[in-house]
Amino acid sequence: MANDQEKEAAARASLRFVEDGQVVGLGTGSTAACFIRLLGDRVKEGLRIRGIPTSVRSEALAKSLGIPLTNLDECPEIAVTVDGADEVDPQLRLIKGGGGALLREKIVASATKKLVIVADASKRVATLGKFPLPVEVIKFAKTLVTGKIARMGADVRLRTNDDGTAYLTDENNYILDCRFGQIADVEGLARELSDMPGVVEHGLFIGMASVVLVASGGEVLELRRRDQR
Repeated sequence: MANDQEKEAAARASLRFVEDGQVVGLGTGSTAACFIRLLGDRVKEGLRIRGIPTSVRSEALAKSLGIPLTNLDECPEIAVTVDGADEVDPQLRLIKGGGGALLREKIVASATKKLVIVADASKRVATLGKFPLPVEVIKFAKTLVTGKIARMGADVRLRTNDDGTAYLTDENNYILDCRFGQIADVEGLARELSDMPGVVEHGLFIGMASVVLVASGGEVLELRRRDQR
């Protein structure tokens, strides 16, 4: 219950970054869903925005709330995106992808002027890596990439659904959840994974978050990158 309250508090605080007339990126996950629901209330009150969702789930939620939607073909530049994270370190580097939408989330983030991350206090860490790093791979390369990442020292598991079948992303790819432990060289690991044939995308978001809103107890802490102050 406390976590749910913190998620809603962070999501509510993010609304101040949304202005009339903007194109807004709609993240994926439980905290982002809080934001979408609150945004839907604002739209009903007269706020004029267009949303670009990062997943089929977020698209369905936004449509159910009457939020007008667009896409990157029509609007390749996004004013602000509000999204969640699985981990946030002191440099505002993120692990994302627990909700399975890391590819679209990173694409939308790359097109966004201001990426606002909303999170409860449990997501703030000193060092990234306790949460398993999601790596999206094409089906053809699953076994090859699994072996390569395992040889890097990670415990690699294919993400599955509750019934044991392989989880498929919105782009029909697999996700490997990779436990590296504490990641000493975040940038180096990101480069190594990006250069690996068969890897579509990984969940390390580096230098992308402009603002992180962390709800803890009754307050919301605003963290910014030094170049965003």
